[in-house]
Amino acid sequence: MDAFRQLLANPLTGERIRCHGDLHLGQVLRTGTDFVIVDFEGEPARSLVERRLKRSPLHDVAGMLRSYDYARHAAARAILERGIIGHAKSAAIDSWTAFWRAWVSSAFLRAYLHQLEGSTLLPRTRADLQLTLHLILLEKGVYELGYELNNRPDWVSIPIRGILELLGTEKAWGAP
Repeated sequence: MDAFRQLLANPLTGERIRCHGDLHLGQVLRTGTDFVIVDFEGEPARSLVERRLKRSPLHDVAGMLRSYDYARHAAARAILERGIIGHAKSAAIDSWTAFWRAWVSSAFLRAYLHQLEGSTLLPRTRADLQLTLHLILLEKGVYELGYELNNRPDWVSIPIRGILELLGTEKAWGAP
């Protein structure tokens, strides 16, 4: 709650638009020479009214950043379950997948911010950008926690780890 209280003291800037609403790696298809984003109906668990709300474009950015975290954990889980690397090496797998997630997240975020440089869509200051993205990632993590508790309890550690990381540092996820 303390993280969200920052909004009261610091009204955020940046425009709101209609976003994808459920952007993650599963919504991105590689055509061979390009990438295509699909499935624009928004988050299925949200009401139609909620899906039609205009939001910061950083909501879709947060969706991709969280998706990289899920990919990291899914890959590590698959490596361990298939016996490719023994459980004794799980700390090494965690370190490498954390490195991959940080690198991919940073590259994605830098490219996104570069494309929107000078735009009124994003918050005006770096501090506002960091705060906005941080809070949206936190909100998304809490949403994911509820989703995993209801649908995949064995995956609940993924959003919990994400939430704990966000509460521990504002520089998580390759944030600027």
